[in-house]
Amino acid sequence: MSEDRNINKWLITITVMLPAIMEIIDTSVANVALPHMQGSLNAGTDEVTWVLTSYLVANAVVLPMTGWLSRVFGRKRFLMTCIVLFTLASLLCGAAPNLAALIFFRILQGAAGGALIPISQAILMETFPPNQRGMAMAIFGVGAMFGPIVGPALGGWITDNMNWRWIFYINLPVGIIAMIMCAFFIFDPDYLRQKSKSLTIDYWGLFLLVVSMGALQVVLDKGQQEDWFNSTFIIGFSIVTIVSLIALIWVELTHEHPIVNLRLFKNLSFSAGNLIMFVVGFALYSSIMLIPLFLQTLMGYSATDAGMVMAPGGLATLLTMPFVGAALAKRDGRKIVFFGLLLGATSMFIMQGLNLQGAFWNYTWPRIVLGFGLAMIFVPLTTVTLASISRTEMGNATGLFSLLRNIGGSVGIAMAATLLTRYQQFYQTTLVANVNQYNPVWQMRYENLKQTLIAKGISAAQADTSALGMMYGAVRRQAGALAFNHIFFIIGLAFLSIIPLLFFLKKPSHGENSDLGH
Repeated sequence: MSEDRNINKWLITITVMLPAIMEIIDTSVANVALPHMQGSLNAGTDEVTWVLTSYLVANAVVLPMTGWLSRVFGRKRFLMTCIVLFTLASLLCGAAPNLAALIFFRILQGAAGGALIPISQAILMETFPPNQRGMAMAIFGVGAMFGPIVGPALGGWITDNMNWRWIFYINLPVGIIAMIMCAFFIFDPDYLRQKSKSLTIDYWGLFLLVVSMGALQVVLDKGQQEDWFNSTFIIGFSIVTIVSLIALIWVELTHEHPIVNLRLFKNLSFSAGNLIMFVVGFALYSSIMLIPLFLQTLMGYSATDAGMVMAPGGLATLLTMPFVGAALAKRDGRKIVFFGLLLGATSMFIMQGLNLQGAFWNYTWPRIVLGFGLAMIFVPLTTVTLASISRTEMGNATGLFSLLRNIGGSVGIAMAATLLTRYQQFYQTTLVANVNQYNPVWQMRYENLKQTLIAKGISAAQADTSALGMMYGAVRRQAGALAFNHIFFIIGLAFLSIIPLLFFLKKPSHGENSDLGH
C-alpha cells in the first residue's frame, strides 16, 4: 500500500474514513425520519420499515463478498464504484416519488455501502505498520462511533428544520470529496494486481450468499412484527435461510476461489474474535435500542432528550479510543478487551436497577460506563482478531468481521423487541394479581386518587372510572420497567459469557517485522 507509492498515511486515513463515516451515519439517520416519510409517501407503519430493512439486507449480502469483489475488479476501482453508486443512490432516495422507488434505491444504497467499511479497514490495516495498527483502528473506531452519535441527532434536526429528503442529499458533497481523494491517494498493492487475472467466478456461492443473507435479515427484522413462528411468512423465510446457509457452507469449502473464504475460520484466533464481536454487536445494538425506548415510552422523554441521555456515552467512547489505541502499541490487547467486557456487563447491571423515579443523571451515567467499555472492546478486538490474517485475505477477513457484528446487532434487536413484549405481559399478569379490593395498599391508593379527583370537581362515577384507569396505567408502567430491567440483566450476562473466548485469541506481537503476510 504505502510502500508502493510514498503517500502520507494520514491522507490515506482521511480518504478511507470519509466514505466509511458517510455509510455509518446513513445506517442510523433514516430511523428518526420514518414518521415524516410515512406521511409524505402515504405508507403504513409496516410498509415504511422496509426503508430500513431493505438497506440492511443489501448491506448484509455485500459485506462478506467484499474481499472477493476487490480481487475481481481491483480494490481502488471497486471502492470508487461503491462511492459513486452510494452517492448516486442517495440522490435518487432523496428524489424518490413513492415508497416502492425509495425502497429500490435504498437497496442500491445498501449494496454500495456494504463494501465501504471492510475496504476502509483493510486499507488502514495495510497502510500502518504493525506497532501502529492499534492507533489506526482507534481512528477508525472514532469514525465508527461518530456515526451512531451524530446520525439520529442530525437526522432529527434536518427532518424538523428542512425536509426528510435532505438526509439523503447531504451525502452528495461528502461523496464527491471522497471520490476525488480516492482517485489521487489510493492505489492497489501488487498482490491484488497479480491475483485478479486468474479468478474463476463462483456463481453458486454468489447466488446462495444473496439468498441466505437476504432471508436471514428479513426473518430478524420482521419476526416480532409477524409473531415469529406463528407466521407462515417467517417459517418460509427461516427454511430458506437454513437450507441456503448449509448449501453455501458446502459450496464455499469446495470451490477453488470462493466468494466468502470460510477457510479463514480454521484460524482459531480469528474464529474466537468473530464470535466475541457477534455477541458484542448483540449487546450493543440491543442496549442502544432499549435505552431511548425506556425513556420515551415510560418516562415521557422527547426524542431529543433521549438523545441527550445517549450522547455522553458516545462522547466517552470517542475520548477513550485514542488512549486505547496508544496503549495497544505496548499492552496485550486481550487484557484491554477483558476490562472492556467487565465494564459493559457492569453498566448493564446498573441499568437493571433503573426505576421510574430516576432523574436524568441516573440514566446517563450507566451509559457513560458502557461508552468507556465499548472503546476498550472495539479497537483491541479488531486489531487482535485481524493481526494473524495474511495481507491477501485481509479484505475477506474485514468483510466477515463486519458481517458478524451486524448480524449480532440484528439478532440483538430482534430478541430484545420480542422479550420486551413477552416480559411486559408476564409482569403485568403477576402485578395484576395484587390489584384487588382485598389488598389494603391498593385500596388506600385507589381511595386517595378517587378523593383527589372528586376534590377537583369530577363526579363520583367519573372519578371511580378515572382512578381505576390511572391505577391500571401505573401497573402497566411498572410491568414495563421490570421487563426492561430483566433484559438489561440478560445483556449483562451476554457480556460476561464471552470472557472465556479471550483465551483463544492469539497474542499479537508488536515488532515491526511481524507485518501481515511477511
